[in-house]
Amino acid sequence: MYPAADLFALVANPEWVPRSLRHHSLQTSFLNRVPFANRIYRQLLPFYPLAVEQIDLSGYDLVLTSDSGPMKGTIVSPSAVHICYCHSPMRYLWDQYHEYRKSMGRISRTAFSLSAKYVRSWDQRAAQRVTQFVANSCYVASRIRQYYGRESIVLYPPVDTSSGYITDTPGDAYLTVGRLVSYKRTDLLIQACNVLGRELKIVGTGPEEARLRAQAGKTIKFLGNVDEATLWEEYAHCRAFLFAAEEDFGMAVVEAQACGRPVIAFGKGGAVETVGSLDSTAPCSQDTGVLFYQQTTRAVAEAILRFEASEYCFQPHIIRGQASRFSAATFRDSFQNLVDSALGLPSSVRDLEVCL
Repeated sequence: MYPAADLFALVANPEWVPRSLRHHSLQTSFLNRVPFANRIYRQLLPFYPLAVEQIDLSGYDLVLTSDSGPMKGTIVSPSAVHICYCHSPMRYLWDQYHEYRKSMGRISRTAFSLSAKYVRSWDQRAAQRVTQFVANSCYVASRIRQYYGRESIVLYPPVDTSSGYITDTPGDAYLTVGRLVSYKRTDLLIQACNVLGRELKIVGTGPEEARLRAQAGKTIKFLGNVDEATLWEEYAHCRAFLFAAEEDFGMAVVEAQACGRPVIAFGKGGAVETVGSLDSTAPCSQDTGVLFYQQTTRAVAEAILRFEASEYCFQPHIIRGQASRFSAATFRDSFQNLVDSALGLPSSVRDLEVCL
């Protein structure tokens, strides 16, 4: 949308920059000069405020920050408009602070606690510098309000729904996609499918892989990382998509629906906004999935059985149509309207989501 924009980051590995962005000017903070910075950036938490505030953005009329960390704290010119597209307040400072502490050793825990107290205070003050917060879900908007005392416009992130397609021959295996990390709760999906004897395919790798493989029964298959074509093929041919994480949005949930496949998901966080769950007061043909409300093996297994009992209800073309709400084209139009409005240009933001 902004082909002449300059890019700024705390740290960056040029090899990880998408080809479509490599013609842009890219500037990094002094943290990028720390050896192995792009691997140990989380350990550099105490230096985030200083690094962000030393990024020189003077002379820019419009600053757009994509933020799940400290970038909202950048200092801009008094006349500049700063729009922060917030994917999440820093989880390890706020709602998951205690969980992060528990996972650390004694020395690391002490150091983290001391630095987190300082950075948390700075993060809250830095949020007041933003002209307009944009949240990627109502769930995130509520947390921005809770931790920063700021209101947000909700604009769901762009999903490549155009790559999805419907097949006439979905398979019998369930599917889950994502990094194999603890908060994704892939262990619950494995355990539920073990108990029910259901096939489950798992796309992704991560630090939890060895532990998850040890739990998996004979009906569980690990596919590792796959290319884009294979991923969309797996989405299109799964019986349903399983998702047990409490995510801020959850793009994989929408990608599965873009292929007309139902979703069985934990009913908290972004999934509540992207999955139309079975509801006895509405025609089941309008539903796009099933939600469960406890992160337990039993709750996942019961949701799978509930889905199978009503599998006839789900209409692939209805599900795919619902996913179109999150298309890249919709995002571009809405974001342009939002920016124009913030700059005082004639436009309308009436089509953007409002959460109360």
